Amino acid sequence: MVHVYNCHPFSSQQIVQVEKEPGLVCCGGGALFVVATGGCKVEVYNLEVEGCPLICRFSTMGAVRSIQHSKIGDYLVTIEEKNNATYLRAYTNWRYQAEEKARVGVRLLGHLLGGASVWGGVQMEIIEIPLSERPIAMSCCPVRGDLLVGSENTLVLFTLRQHNQQNLENQENQSLQSSWPNTRQRCGQSQAQSSSSSQNLSVLDFERSVILHLPKIAPKQVALCDTYVAVQGELEVLILKLDETSEPQTLEEPLDTNKSAEYLEDQADFLVVPRHQELLGDRAKDCDIPVSIEKTGLEEGGQYALSYVLFRRFSPEFFQGCSVDEMQLHSLQLYPLFTGNQSVSPDEPSCVFCFFSLPTMGYLYSLKGGVELLSAYQYPEKVLEAALTDHLLHVITKSALQCFTVRCAALAARIEDPYIDTTMKACPPCSLEVCALRMQLFIGLRSMCVYGRHVILLSAADAETSEETERSTQRRGLSRRWTMSSTKESSAAGHGWNVYVVDTVPPFTLYQEMVEYSQRYAETNPQAQSLRHLLSEAHLLLRAALLHASDEQQTGPGGPADHRTDRQVLEEALRENCAQLGDSFSRGSQKECHLALPYYRMSGLSLTEVMSRNRPFPGSPSSYGPGFLFYLKHFLLEDSEQTLSQEAADEVIDIFSQSEHLMLVSVCASSCMINVSPARTLQILQNLENSVGVSVSLTITMATMMLRLGDLQQYTQLMERHAEMLLVYGFIEEPRLLLYGGCANQHGRVYPTALTRQMANSQPGLLVAAMVALHENSKVKLEDADHIFKELGCESSLQVDFWEAMLMASSNDAVIQELLFRLASVYIDRLTNTKSEKHTTPKRKSLKSADDLINSCSHYGGLYPWLVLLSPTHITSSQHLEALHKLQSLLCGPSLSVGSVVPLLERLSDETLWGFSLHLLCATRTGQYDRSIEKLLDRCPQAIIPYANHQLQEKNMALWWQKLLPELCDRTRAAADNSILLAALKAIHGESSILRL
Repeated sequence: MVHVYNCHPFSSQQIVQVEKEPGLVCCGGGALFVVATGGCKVEVYNLEVEGCPLICRFSTMGAVRSIQHSKIGDYLVTIEEKNNATYLRAYTNWRYQAEEKARVGVRLLGHLLGGASVWGGVQMEIIEIPLSERPIAMSCCPVRGDLLVGSENTLVLFTLRQHNQQNLENQENQSLQSSWPNTRQRCGQSQAQSSSSSQNLSVLDFERSVILHLPKIAPKQVALCDTYVAVQGELEVLILKLDETSEPQTLEEPLDTNKSAEYLEDQADFLVVPRHQELLGDRAKDCDIPVSIEKTGLEEGGQYALSYVLFRRFSPEFFQGCSVDEMQLHSLQLYPLFTGNQSVSPDEPSCVFCFFSLPTMGYLYSLKGGVELLSAYQYPEKVLEAALTDHLLHVITKSALQCFTVRCAALAARIEDPYIDTTMKACPPCSLEVCALRMQLFIGLRSMCVYGRHVILLSAADAETSEETERSTQRRGLSRRWTMSSTKESSAAGHGWNVYVVDTVPPFTLYQEMVEYSQRYAETNPQAQSLRHLLSEAHLLLRAALLHASDEQQTGPGGPADHRTDRQVLEEALRENCAQLGDSFSRGSQKECHLALPYYRMSGLSLTEVMSRNRPFPGSPSSYGPGFLFYLKHFLLEDSEQTLSQEAADEVIDIFSQSEHLMLVSVCASSCMINVSPARTLQILQNLENSVGVSVSLTITMATMMLRLGDLQQYTQLMERHAEMLLVYGFIEEPRLLLYGGCANQHGRVYPTALTRQMANSQPGLLVAAMVALHENSKVKLEDADHIFKELGCESSLQVDFWEAMLMASSNDAVIQELLFRLASVYIDRLTNTKSEKHTTPKRKSLKSADDLINSCSHYGGLYPWLVLLSPTHITSSQHLEALHKLQSLLCGPSLSVGSVVPLLERLSDETLWGFSLHLLCATRTGQYDRSIEKLLDRCPQAIIPYANHQLQEKNMALWWQKLLPELCDRTRAAADNSILLAALKAIHGESSILRL
């Protein structure tokens, strides 16, 4: 289906006055090239100047049958006939003829002439390109400037080369700047420089790179873009991808053309009607058209890898009265599109599109990143030619020029921005139905070409009287202003032949007309599908314009007083368009209502502004639309920096109390609802509780409102309704009751709510349990939880309790090791800095004692028996003793990596007995038993036997006789007071029988 809108895409028209009857036209480089019918002269007109004045003319070597211009290299290529022979020639430096320099150089392909005359750049140059077969079609690559020539069953690729005066090869796509005489026209890759700057010039040449043989298809048209090659026959289109590779390829031998001719001769008595066929991607290789590569012998060690991309064949439907002429393909085109986010190389297009057309249908395919049919165009009448651009598809019939919208920008947007089609951003789909804009009527159109915003038409009016022509003109309503380049009558151009230059309106102007046109739909039916479709077309038009908008500081469409750039004006228009699309989807059907969210976000509107655009009209029975409610829910569920006023927040509460009252808890927990009226909200929540019953999250929300009102008694009563574990489940269900940020926006910081601050003072155990539950249910990260406790000022107390509780609950090995190290560091800090201001001892008692942790957490081990003898006889505080026992328990446990704690223990002195116990524990855990026995005998010999009984077992039992007994004997003999050592020896003697076993 093709929508039709009465938006006019054309701004002005003019007739280019030519001296002879025009037979061919082409354009490029800011110029219009006109070839007389059957003539050998090319006239060049400047498209960038009003009136299109004649710039220059030059003669060709034969009668031109086909002509094309290449933007890269700024050269012309022609197929010419002379003396019943067909030639392929390229014309470079043709702009020198504008200076009326008559010198022309002629050379063969690959034969560069030396001497100052060539490098001085004072002449136009004609390159003769020899071919073994008669050229039928040709195409210039818009990305690299290469040349593709189609002959009968053969395609030849010529690579563009540029040679400078030092015989160095320049990079492809390099452009030189030149100027038209007496104009500001500039074009890339021009050779028109003065002799003083001749050292910077380059001479163009071509190198035959590869030959493709296609024995079962006769090329009628060919196209080339980057690495894509397209060939069109009578009823089929084949697209190939030709990649250069350094790996040797196994190439098929060219098929014998004699055998192919015999096959066709054998089938001459039969009428073979091919069937409709469309093969995309890898399936295209299953077509019945074999392709083989022939080496030219001129490659510099390069190889080519060939792959099939697309094959499409059409079949005449004779039973429906369809003739072969109505199935003739035309207008084959490969079109590149560049975006700001080039994935591979800035010189490689992000998108490559293929367009070809039947007289009644046109087809637009996307080739890169997977072959896909984007659009199928149904023409109202027989189309002669079509040309694809970024913004529009231009087609001509015998009597009209018409434009259709294209979907190139929709695909480019998805390649450029990975967030398209998410809750953050949106774009109309590539499958959106196309629309036709108002047509412009002409008489006897024959051909067309497009350059920028200029559409060049060649027409030949049928023979009719001037009175009939005048009546026909009035009847068809051609009331546009004509800008004539001469006062001569049109008959001087040659019996009704005319060359028209039709300018399309700028994209922004066409967008404004579409918006104005859409208002008619909005007034009659705001939910009309045509309104949304037209707004989507305007959106894609702006996106296409933004792909090519200049960043230069030029005055935008607002006029001289408006100092905004073109890009800024387009971006502002895009935001307004997104707001209009958001309005359309907000009140639309349930099927597409979700699109209101990304479009409203792209519009930059605040929540208050969106709410004002969606209020029901006074006296209207309709309520808020599903799209607006969807947007509102997502906005409130995701943390935002916006804060609503009390009036707006109360309005939000009213909206959800009427539409989705079960969402009220989540709405009240949103950070942007901080200014909501607590008394009014509490009344609504109480009504909700009376209707749906008591729930934990609802009770906590009501308690929060009581806390805002300052009623601590009612707050306490509400919080005591449920057991602590049920309250924890309530926080898991709605974590934003405890913290703002971090839940939906994982890149932002989290902050404690007023309820969290109250719980830190009145219910610290519940707060710690809730934070542990949130972490274990992936509602908050460990770093965010630490930030919460720092914001509360509880990093020396509740934060440590949280780590200890996390150690009991977590099963993540990486988290466990991190927590063990943190806790060991905290315990050491408490032992070494009890009087430091930076590391103050917590004022309140820890939630879990050492005994509690030993009994409930497997990472805390039971204290070794010999540690009792090393405990201090007096201690300064209970917190100090608690930290010591917890650290000793961690060192006795199975999980702590002692090696990571040893550097921290260097801060602890071993002068005290409890400090010595910690160092001895580390030495024992690292297997230093010999050293530990010596130190223990030095500091506390009465503990040696309990130490040995606990540590010197199993594989370490030999240390009893090899280390402990000899050491005790030596020390007993040398010591003056050896009573403790003798007691130890007696203990060993008493246990000797057991040890011998």
